[in-house]
Amino acid sequence: MPAYPRQELEEMVARWLAANGRAEREGNWAKHLGALYTDDAEYGWNLGPDLEFLARGRKEIEEWALGIHMQGFEQWRYPYEKILIDDQQGEVIGFWRQVAPVKRDDGRDYQVAGIGGSWFRYGGQFRWCWQRDFFDLGNVRALFMELAADGRLESPVKQRIRRLARGESLPGVYPLGASPSLGKKLKGWWAMARIVVLGR
Repeated sequence: MPAYPRQELEEMVARWLAANGRAEREGNWAKHLGALYTDDAEYGWNLGPDLEFLARGRKEIEEWALGIHMQGFEQWRYPYEKILIDDQQGEVIGFWRQVAPVKRDDGRDYQVAGIGGSWFRYGGQFRWCWQRDFFDLGNVRALFMELAADGRLESPVKQRIRRLARGESLPGVYPLGASPSLGKKLKGWWAMARIVVLGR
């Protein structure tokens, strides 16, 4: 992977954060984030031990990752806590939180415990060419159960959970390891994870 000017990657991150802010305020993720991906970009995440999501190309990213799979999350916030930039490899890792737009009766936010993140690969011209999200699915499920019990889980989210539980198909969701090309893009994932987690 090529090296990129540090200033260019910092500007890319600034544009990304600004677009996230606009998306959160307006509740439209595809409108504000879609333009920040290359036409052939890939965006994926894991859905547990058996499933993964992958959108291939900007159109699928806008329609699936930022559209269908964000229904019910239009008003959620994803504040970034830390961003690491590797200008030699053209990669960025951002760590964020997931905060619901409603509060508990005691005034505390409903938010996913722990921290999630996104691993980006830069494609030049202020666009990402690859993205992989990671988060603690157990904590996500626990929060969804709490929101559901309190009558505050959005209907589109409940419908997607039901469909997944029944084994029904959702756009971009594949059996683990069967997505079209995510496996090829993830060469070195475990090596990178060892460095981040274990320091070696």
